[in-house]
Amino acid sequence: MTTYADIPKPIRSGIVIVDPERGTPQRIIVLQFNPDTLERSVSPQAAGGEGGGGGGDSGGDRNEALRLKGPAQETWKFTAEIDATDQLDVAAPDGIHPQLAVLEMLVQPTTAQLRAASKLSKKGTIEISPIEMPLTLFTWGSKRVMPVRLTELSVNESAFDVNLNPIRASLSIGMKILTVSDLPAGHRGAELYLAHLAQKEQLARRARAGSLAQLGLGGGI
Repeated sequence: MTTYADIPKPIRSGIVIVDPERGTPQRIIVLQFNPDTLERSVSPQAAGGEGGGGGGDSGGDRNEALRLKGPAQETWKFTAEIDATDQLDVAAPDGIHPQLAVLEMLVQPTTAQLRAASKLSKKGTIEISPIEMPLTLFTWGSKRVMPVRLTELSVNESAFDVNLNPIRASLSIGMKILTVSDLPAGHRGAELYLAHLAQKEQLARRARAGSLAQLGLGGGI
């Protein structure tokens, strides 16, 4: 007889905030529910330009047609759900405000960083460097661990408690995978991207190869 204890718990997807210098996790955000679907877009960085529809005027160097400038640009989109009513055993005096706030702070500088920048401005500093955020990793199982930058965070709050604290929300999250083209050489994020790409290369080698005969090209090409 199968019991609930025999059923393996699914691995959760989530976000890990990492100190880029030490490589130590600063915060781990586990998504309450794994998204039902993922939308991924992979765009190659062609060296010769995208080209036109045909003919000789393609807008790019023909000698560069098969060359790549770097790794492909990849974006992910998914919808995440947060529901306090699904965790009645967990006290939630603020509703899901904390869970929403921790995600929103991924794209917000802290008040301390803003005050520090303001002080530099008042001192007459001519050039103030943009505020550097911690390294953000998105994890989708052990085979997908990659550095990302959030590009979209849209929140639809659909239920509230008596104090108007949100208790249920749907979040549309978009992110860009950061590659060695986006990060400086030696950066921990760049090394993590290379590890992610190496994992993908290993998986590609496991795919079963087809044959020309299956394509109706038994005589060769």
